[in-house]
Amino acid sequence: MNFFSSPKPKVKCGVAGVGSLGQHHARIYATLPNVEFMGIFEADDARAKEICERHQCKRFATLEELGAACEAVSVVVPTDKHERVALPLLAQGCHLLIEKPITATLEEAENVLAAAKAKGCIVQVGHIEHFNPVMSFMEKHIDRPGYITAERLAPYTPRGTEVGVVLDLMIHDIGIVLALVKSPIRKIDSVGIQVLSKTEDIANARIEFENGCVANLSASRMSLKKNREIRIFQDDAYLSLDFMNQKGHLVKKSDIITYGLKLKVGLAKAGDASSIPVQDIPIEKDEPLKLELAHFTESVAERTQPKVGAALGKTALEVAIQITEQIKAARK
Repeated sequence: MNFFSSPKPKVKCGVAGVGSLGQHHARIYATLPNVEFMGIFEADDARAKEICERHQCKRFATLEELGAACEAVSVVVPTDKHERVALPLLAQGCHLLIEKPITATLEEAENVLAAAKAKGCIVQVGHIEHFNPVMSFMEKHIDRPGYITAERLAPYTPRGTEVGVVLDLMIHDIGIVLALVKSPIRKIDSVGIQVLSKTEDIANARIEFENGCVANLSASRMSLKKNREIRIFQDDAYLSLDFMNQKGHLVKKSDIITYGLKLKVGLAKAGDASSIPVQDIPIEKDEPLKLELAHFTESVAERTQPKVGAALGKTALEVAIQITEQIKAARK
């Protein structure tokens, strides 16, 4: 009898597009213990040379060559090129992690989903905040949100402006809210302003759900500072969380009741009567992209559905497009 099981074969991974974000996919694949990093596909010669020298990997001349060498590929190119890059890789049976949003249009998303289904391929969408330790805490402690506010701000940069701020930034919070509320949408009201780009640079959306929850989402790429915060209210608690710094605080109704009882019997300190008990949230910090890619490669190895699959990615895109269409209609 053999008491020693053979080690699992490593997942052969590659990256299509190694720009400002894709370079980090390459960096992490090169260090994950369950991955054999095969190489990259990159149109820019200087960038390709830099990444290949940094990670001692191969530059593939075509997507077909990359797909032939890999089981799994990260698609990290501009959004309007997602479908064009994903389809030839899926045709070769590659499992894909496609950065958010899944595509620029719903028609393109349908094409990607159909191609993945035809080949039995896993498609994970890069909604990275779902792998932020902050999200893990919310998933454990939020079960009936009544009101949510989210703010996502960033300084202006030309990168990502092939789409508006809704598809560029707000879609993160759309995906988070959909996962937390778990209810059909009843109504969306949106407003947006175009400043430097061809599309909206600042946007706000108020989303009403069938279960009564309301989410108010704001996004801007015209800010002087970065900010990614969410506040959630439900009938027994209030949470304020910072995705960027991975910290937050919690106010629980049960703690307030206990505090009130202590005041009545004289156990609370004098002068504390106007205070509300606030708990700092114990969040174990980690790099969300590393957690995301580790989950993706594990899903490929085990042939299991990823946490953020193509269906959720497509639903988030549908909501984002509805918001952008409302903004466009208001400008006419």
